[in-house]
Amino acid sequence: MAPMAAGAWPILGHLHLFGGGDELPHKMLAAMAEKYGPAFTMKFGRHRTLVVSDTQIVKECFTTNDTLFANRPSTKAFQLMTYDNESVAFTPYGPYWRELRKISTLKLLSNHRLQAIKDVRASEVNVCFRELYNLCNKNKNDQQGPVLVNMKKWFEEVSNNVVMRVIVGKRNFGSKIVHGEEEAVHYKKVMDELLRLASLSMLSDVAPLLGWLDIFQGHVSAMKRNAKEVDTILGNWLEEHRRKKRSSIGEDLEQDFMDVMLSIIEESKLSGHDADTVIKATCLAMIMGGTDTTAVSLTWIVSLLMNNRHALEKAREELDVHVGKDRQVNDSDLKNLVYLNAIVKETMRLYPLGALLERETKEDCKVGGFHVEGGTRLLVNVWKLQRDPNVWTNPTEFRPERFLSEKVNVDVGGQHFELLPFGAGRRVCPGVSFAIQFMHLILARLIHGYELGTQNDVDVDLTESTEGHVNHKASPLDLLITPRLHSELYN
Repeated sequence: MAPMAAGAWPILGHLHLFGGGDELPHKMLAAMAEKYGPAFTMKFGRHRTLVVSDTQIVKECFTTNDTLFANRPSTKAFQLMTYDNESVAFTPYGPYWRELRKISTLKLLSNHRLQAIKDVRASEVNVCFRELYNLCNKNKNDQQGPVLVNMKKWFEEVSNNVVMRVIVGKRNFGSKIVHGEEEAVHYKKVMDELLRLASLSMLSDVAPLLGWLDIFQGHVSAMKRNAKEVDTILGNWLEEHRRKKRSSIGEDLEQDFMDVMLSIIEESKLSGHDADTVIKATCLAMIMGGTDTTAVSLTWIVSLLMNNRHALEKAREELDVHVGKDRQVNDSDLKNLVYLNAIVKETMRLYPLGALLERETKEDCKVGGFHVEGGTRLLVNVWKLQRDPNVWTNPTEFRPERFLSEKVNVDVGGQHFELLPFGAGRRVCPGVSFAIQFMHLILARLIHGYELGTQNDVDVDLTESTEGHVNHKASPLDLLITPRLHSELYN
């Protein structure tokens, strides 16, 4: 077996090492790997956990042993708040998961489907950037000048609007909310609470003998209340979509993901599973996986560009060459923006959304020459993996050019095990293409259309903060922005 880290306590194991202080778990585990090697064992409560941070060992986990490591560990929070793990993101590997995955990849997130929703995404992006331009001109008496904008918040609103339009046909922020403002405010409040509660650790998850203490934290009752509120919202949306479907027979209307799910769910092989629950669970998983994460990535990208102005200028020069200044960027331009693509990859290398990737093996296997018992959890330290000096030259340096030279063929799709921001193997994120296309479009439009700066030209604080399973930027991103194109192009 892989060496066991010292310091485990009875019942709790190594949990006490992560209970206090400011150091983030992925950085603590990276330091431990320097002592114990690229594969070592820890105990988190009752769960034996294999921690790995080596490219070849990770490749073995997600190729040779991929079927064995195809399950995600379940938590009390996700059981209570995501329909008892009914969605493709959380359900155990098996026939039901395979059918859901097929629906997700072939019907909802295929290249054909992404092409079909391209106009929806583009129109929503246009609205968001028009509102940003209006914000720049607010109280300026038609005189251009820099305006301070909370970009972290703006990215959250843009991501939420685009993802919600694509999944359920809704818009929750800005001047063109497509359902009641009161409903939008309520939805945001409920979803914020869902994300907060989902990030909490429960004693029962790691030490069932202490599970009775969960009741004193009050989290279980809060999770149950939130689950009911989420179900009511999704149930109302589902009924709206059913009414729309009945009233529009024979009409060629815009279809969102919930419409598509309604159309195909009866043809799928999901016997023993309630169709409404499957639809609601799938849409919820896509909303959770697509809103917060995209906004976080965009925040990191722009933060790094603010601290590396030469890269920002190089990206803008590329845009001016391929797009010019007489029109806005559109989807067809993205394939030509190779340096912009390199910026996105380099940011995801340095600040992966999921710094730690969790799996669980179903049976005994061998990893890195070590025997691994069935039921052992796998913890891939993606953050350390992507900063490995044996794989990456000057690993802590922000250098997008590496993806135009020695790493030109490395992408983020899960096939190159030195770069895994979206995971790998059977459980790789099915929305990779959607996320990348969306981020590229937002980033290109922002850099092409606006001058960006910080107050007093100070560097941006890059302190990390792990909230739940997402690696956030700890502080806001307040930027001074100024339109740089002709005013007609923004309307």
